[in-house]
This record gives sequence, C-alpha cells and structure tokens, in this order.
Amino acid sequence: MRYTLAIILLFFVSSVFAQDKASQNKLVQFSGIVTDADSNIVVPYVTITNLSNKMQKYAANYQGFFSFVVNPGDTVVFSAVGFTSKTLVLPTIIADNKYTAMVQIKSEIVYLKTVRVNPWATVEEFNKDFLSLKIADDDMAIAKKNLSRQSINGMRLTLPRDAGEIANSNYRYNFDRMMNVNMRQTNPLLNPFAWGKLMQEIFNGDKARSSEQ
Repeated sequence: MRYTLAIILLFFVSSVFAQDKASQNKLVQFSGIVTDADSNIVVPYVTITNLSNKMQKYAANYQGFFSFVVNPGDTVVFSAVGFTSKTLVLPTIIADNKYTAMVQIKSEIVYLKTVRVNPWATVEEFNKDFLSLKIADDDMAIAKKNLSRQSINGMRLTLPRDAGEIANSNYRYNFDRMMNVNMRQTNPLLNPFAWGKLMQEIFNGDKARSSEQ
C-alpha cells in the first residue's frame, strides 16, 4: 500500500513539474493598448518592463500599442511619466499562442509646494536698490511730456506716415489744386483780356451817352 501511494505521488509531482516546465518554455505573443483610466485616451510611449525575464524593457508606440513575446505567468509593469505604474501578472495557463489585454493606467497628480522667488538675496541688497530707485512721473506728467511741442515735432520728423494720413494728404492736395484751376478758369477778374473787354464796354457806353446828349 505504501509503495502504491509513493508511486501515485511521484507521478503527480512529475506531471506538475512537467506542466510548469512546459509553461515556462512556452512563448506567447502579448499585445494590447495602453489607455488612460479616466478618459480612455491612449497613452503613447509607455515603458513596459518584464520583471520575470531579466527586467527586459519594451515600449508602446505613439498610439499606445505594444506587442512582444512573454511566457505564461510573467509579471509585467507599465510605467509612464505622469501616471501611476501598473503591475500585470499574466495567466499561468494560456491555451493559445497569443494573449491580448487592454491596460489602463491612472494619471498621477503631484502637488508641488509654493516657491517664492526673491530678486534680492539679503535685506541689505533690497534696501540699497530701494533707496536708489528712480520714481517714474505720474500719468499727467507723462501725458504732458508726450503732447509737448518738442515731442510732437520729434515724432513728426521720425515717424513714418500711415496709409490714412497719406490718403487724406493726397485728397486735400488734389482738392486744392482742382479749386485753384476752377478759380483761374471762371473768375474774370483774374483774366487780363476780360479787364480789357470791360474797359472797352465802359468806354463805348460813355461815348454812346455823349452822342445822345
């Protein structure tokens, strides 16, 4: 009876050891996509570490897709900047030669302490800069300075004219030119021949009145 139990136990241990050895030697194509657990948006370039295979590292592409060879029962860690690492243990028994999974990692929020940056290293430096500080003019003084004759003349000589100013200047020039031409053409007082004709009419009128008398 003892020999029978010993033989059965030996066969059982041998079968279990054979299954474990077979599972360790079996290769499985592990594929999947890594997404954000909160928004379901793909997480690109995630680093994948196989802890059971000498810390072998892989990387997902820009679409969050990954695919590499593992053994059943391997432990895989997914890590990315700004996300909490996630550990995934593959099943020890995988019937097919491929295994797929949708891996979700959770974003990690890190609250940093408030940092106050001072431009002065010591209080003495602050006092020195404060005492040598030049106070600017108030708004009224600045406005008067900008509207002074010297400031306006300087800007007139240095600043180029804009399109509106050029258009208004051309319009006034053309208008004045047109008015001067019309005045010269229509005003008889500016025509010497009109003056001569007027004098001739006055002389003829005086002559006619003299003959009538």
